[in-house]
Amino acid sequence: MKISYNWIKDYLNIDLDPHKLSEILTGIGLEVEGMEEWESVRGGLRGVVIGEVLTCKKHPDADRLSVTTVSTGGSETLQIVCGAPNVAAGQKVPVALVGTTVFKGDQSLEITKSKIRGEISEGMICAEDELGLGTGHEGIMVLDSNAKPGTPASEYFGIVHDTVYEIGLTPNRIDSGSHFGVARDLAAYLNLNTNNGYKAHRPSVDDFSPDSNNKAFEVIVENKVDCPRYTGITISDIRIAKSPEWLKTRLKAIGLNPISNVVDITNFVQHEIGQPLHAFDADKITGQKVIIKNLPDKTKFITLDETERKLSSRDLMICNAEEGMCIAGVFGGIKSGVTQETKNIFLESAHFNPVSIRKTSKRHGLQTDASFRFERGTDPNITIWALKRAAMLMKEIAGGKITSGIIDVYPEKIENASIEVSFNNIERLIGKKIDKETIRKILGLLDIIIRKEEGDIMSIEVPAYRVDVRLEADVIEEILRIYGYNNIEISEHVNSTLTYFEKPDKENVVNIVSDLLSANGFAEIMCNSLNPASWYEQSGDFDTGQLVRLSNPLSSDLNAMRQSLLFGGLNSVLWNINRQCYDLKFYEFGNCYFRTNSGNNAPVVDDFSERTSLDLFITGKTGKESWNHRTNPTDFFHIKAATEMVLSRLGINAFLLSKNESKKQYFAESVTYSVSNQLVAETGKISAGYLAKFDIGQEVFYSHMDWDLIMKIIRNNTISYTELPKFPSVRRDLAMLLDKSIKFGQIKEIAYRTEKNVLREIGLFDVYESESLGANKKSYAVSFILRDNLRTMTDKNIEKIMNNLIKAFENELGAKIR
Repeated sequence: MKISYNWIKDYLNIDLDPHKLSEILTGIGLEVEGMEEWESVRGGLRGVVIGEVLTCKKHPDADRLSVTTVSTGGSETLQIVCGAPNVAAGQKVPVALVGTTVFKGDQSLEITKSKIRGEISEGMICAEDELGLGTGHEGIMVLDSNAKPGTPASEYFGIVHDTVYEIGLTPNRIDSGSHFGVARDLAAYLNLNTNNGYKAHRPSVDDFSPDSNNKAFEVIVENKVDCPRYTGITISDIRIAKSPEWLKTRLKAIGLNPISNVVDITNFVQHEIGQPLHAFDADKITGQKVIIKNLPDKTKFITLDETERKLSSRDLMICNAEEGMCIAGVFGGIKSGVTQETKNIFLESAHFNPVSIRKTSKRHGLQTDASFRFERGTDPNITIWALKRAAMLMKEIAGGKITSGIIDVYPEKIENASIEVSFNNIERLIGKKIDKETIRKILGLLDIIIRKEEGDIMSIEVPAYRVDVRLEADVIEEILRIYGYNNIEISEHVNSTLTYFEKPDKENVVNIVSDLLSANGFAEIMCNSLNPASWYEQSGDFDTGQLVRLSNPLSSDLNAMRQSLLFGGLNSVLWNINRQCYDLKFYEFGNCYFRTNSGNNAPVVDDFSERTSLDLFITGKTGKESWNHRTNPTDFFHIKAATEMVLSRLGINAFLLSKNESKKQYFAESVTYSVSNQLVAETGKISAGYLAKFDIGQEVFYSHMDWDLIMKIIRNNTISYTELPKFPSVRRDLAMLLDKSIKFGQIKEIAYRTEKNVLREIGLFDVYESESLGANKKSYAVSFILRDNLRTMTDKNIEKIMNNLIKAFENELGAKIR
């Protein structure tokens, strides 16, 4: 949010150094993220002075140039070559001296002493576009004859110099979302800390008076929940024109482009007091009625940006007797807006439900200055003042007449919040005892009324514009903010506590695994923890009874807490594939959320739980194509290897875990790892049906690991070390003919069971399938690494071991040694 220093001074009589003011604003919670010097004309006309043309004669070598002598108020005159057709002796003109930089649009030009067709030129007589004072370039600017040579042009033209602050306004501080709001906060701080009696003053609207009451509109509020207050007024016979310079300057300083006097006034009042206004062309309001209601779902409506939008039945609309005119609090409609032909307007000043406005704004992707304020909560008691202020300005600037009284529909008054505050709690939370009289003064400066004070307790009333102050702690924060954070001394006494962390250190383990995966080519993703509930409802793999649904979702796409990281990962895969990134390896650590049906009428904390998961995604090829590197499509065994790599790094032997096939529908083929009937991990290939839901046209392999269970498993793990083996290892290979149904895991389990003392490693290095092997047959080539830690193995020992393994494979698997 941009705030102009000059504009603040309209409401608060201060003359502080801009940098000092920046420090104060940050200290009271309005953090200044940046500040810049602003001038109403780029460059501020520095180096430009008023000159008088003493002589003017034709250039001897150029028909369209003139050679002039110009006095700029000094003892010496300047010779300037000028190409303007209207230059003449006796004129008072703006002169850019040598060394001056002039700006024309985005271009700049430094004036230098030069020769033009053989004649010396010591400056430039300027046209209005060369100074940024207009667009004309037909000739030089000829000034009033009373202009005094040597006068700085910035002084003559009244160039405005300002300091503009960029304030990082937090969502709870919309009370300072205007220049008066900032001035009000500054006054409270300065009043307390300087004792100079500062007070912010709003412009008076006491002279407001309707000229007649013959053009009043009937206002009907059908949705009183989303529109608690609606005020309006009619202004007739206005003239749409450019705004006066003072108004355009105010808007330009904060980055707004002036449009027309009526629109500029509504923007001015919004940034002055924080109350958004909307002007309707009164002649386009059919039926002389303004109706605030909701229209049927999917009603088509064209907004000011000429975009046709489909409304939701939950969007609050400002309508006439026949159709919608404006999306309330968000964006106007193209049919009812103010144009150059507008003669009569109906001016709206309302208070809308912040939740309704925010949902509508997000639903349509419309972020406007009005929605920014309405969705944070405006002051319901300022609507009439803002209406009077704008009407009086329009009458003054646009020449209109106020042709109706103020229409105010306010069926149920919004009361100020009542809070009890304890002096003891103020001291406890702030960490310093502040004098009670100082506390009372701060509350008064913040428009907080002390209704009653009994002993340690104050009963206070908070004004409605402070939508963020609802608890005792909020009030204490306000006291501290104005008292000054820097006025709280830092104690020399330091307290320390001894803390015990359960092993393993979760953050450390996460970092270890993240480094491992990143080193193996995986990229970390972080997906939204909000998902569409439909993803889980349309899948048979999740218990929708445990789905945590949001009571006030921003949209149907974000209406439930996720039960799995799967969908977010698939969305990330799709996003990258759509941008021609086909070879992907992702991992994500994230929480999943569940609700248990405890039978409570209203949900309580114990009804909800969350579990941490680690999920992996692989798709595409194994690497980039290269002349010296062959790439292959990723497959089931790549995701399986990645899963077992993570488990192994954490000290979990995947071989010792129970394995089975997952029953989840999102897997086409899979393997699960369990311990004591608890699922540690599941990994496999995503089914074609699930990929079709996300329009993914290539295979995706997925692994899910229950991180909370893994943390429990490794809690008691210890690291042990052994010396390097003294005796050599021996490798032997076997080629076996097996049934296709037999898995390598079965071979591995039998081998380790048969020769657990000397078998160190077993690997599958070739798989061969052919009709020549027989029906439903395959050939496995398996390697065995043998080592005896007590002695060197002999051929006789090795032969005996291999015979034992062959016998076991033949008996248990029906294997035939090839």
